[in-house]
Amino acid sequence: MEYIVKDIKLAEKGKKSIEWAENHMPVLMEIRKRFQEEKPLKDIKIGACLHVTKETAVLIRTLKAGGADIALTASNPLSTQDDVAAALASEGIRVYAIKGETREEYYKFIEMVLENEPIITIDDGADLVTTLHKGKGNINTVIGGTEETTTGVLRLKAMADKKLLKYPIIAVNNAETKWDFDNIYGTGQSTIDGILRATNILIAGKKFVVAGYGHCGKGIAIRAKGMGARVIVTEVDPIKALKAVMDGFDVMPMREAAKHGDIFVTATGNKNVIRREHIELMKDGAILANAGHFNVEIDINALEEMKKEKRKINDFTDEYILNDGRKIYLLAEGRLVNLVAAEGHPSEVMDMSFSNQALCIEYIVKNYHKLEPKVYDVPREIDEEIARLKLKKMGIEIDTMTEEQINYIKTWWEGT
Repeated sequence: MEYIVKDIKLAEKGKKSIEWAENHMPVLMEIRKRFQEEKPLKDIKIGACLHVTKETAVLIRTLKAGGADIALTASNPLSTQDDVAAALASEGIRVYAIKGETREEYYKFIEMVLENEPIITIDDGADLVTTLHKGKGNINTVIGGTEETTTGVLRLKAMADKKLLKYPIIAVNNAETKWDFDNIYGTGQSTIDGILRATNILIAGKKFVVAGYGHCGKGIAIRAKGMGARVIVTEVDPIKALKAVMDGFDVMPMREAAKHGDIFVTATGNKNVIRREHIELMKDGAILANAGHFNVEIDINALEEMKKEKRKINDFTDEYILNDGRKIYLLAEGRLVNLVAAEGHPSEVMDMSFSNQALCIEYIVKNYHKLEPKVYDVPREIDEEIARLKLKKMGIEIDTMTEEQINYIKTWWEGT
């Protein structure tokens, strides 16, 4: 099949959404102009497993402008924007993505992308890569890939450490113009947006528990604090915990935070961060949400076992009435609340993330023969080029070093 989407008639609506994103992604649009002229991806088959959003569509259109043949599926069963999927399908992109698809459909669609025999993979969470490594599709023709998110990078590094990774992958997530902006500002704003769309709850005055103080957790904590919440951070890493303390947040174990929190958000990339032992201590009316890539951070099985009754309050909020009468609210089925209940990261921040994707794919096409089957960071020159372009599009100028300054930092003999 050329595409599987919810309703192809949604295409016109989706095109308007994509146009909005294009107007707010000037760096990627600048790259598209060059790709259109140079065709650096001519006849390159790309298999992509990404959140099918309007921002992703801008990337897909850019890769197509560069000459690529693309097949796309969603990296989460609930993160597809159906109108955007329809728009891309109407433009000749092989799209297999429906918001609300089953787990079986999710992996079936991944396999359909692999049937197109891509030679480059773009992944967000590493499900496409791991499926390929498990024998689905032709891995022998793949020359390289990229990975968008922290969870995926961790999985791929685990494969590389065990010598199981069969081709080189660039960790786009680790670029400074991705990590320091997408993860902090994008996740921070869009997670709060998802919680508000699902509940319309007042953030001010609430005790807001953030599990994990990596870049994503930090962004969520900062945004919650900015809206008047009293923020508590839980951590297992002593250095990150110390950073959270120095940034002005209360830090305590989850078993203690569980007694105080009104809203809980997980952002760790790990499993069962909120467990039965924590739920047993929570207030009546506590709200649970997840901002990590997979729906494993909140122990949903424990919630199901503890419930006396379950009701759907709206499309994104499930009410669990426990045996003791307390009510616990789970948002977005424990999946990425910012993409399930809202629209994901703002276009302006995805501009940098997806510019990294486009330029790293071009880099792989030019340099794959020099690369080993391991996980690489984004080349520094790509990272800096994107930052320079972003500043230029924002109308901001910066200084440059003088020859004297360049020479000074390269030498050692000049002291006090």
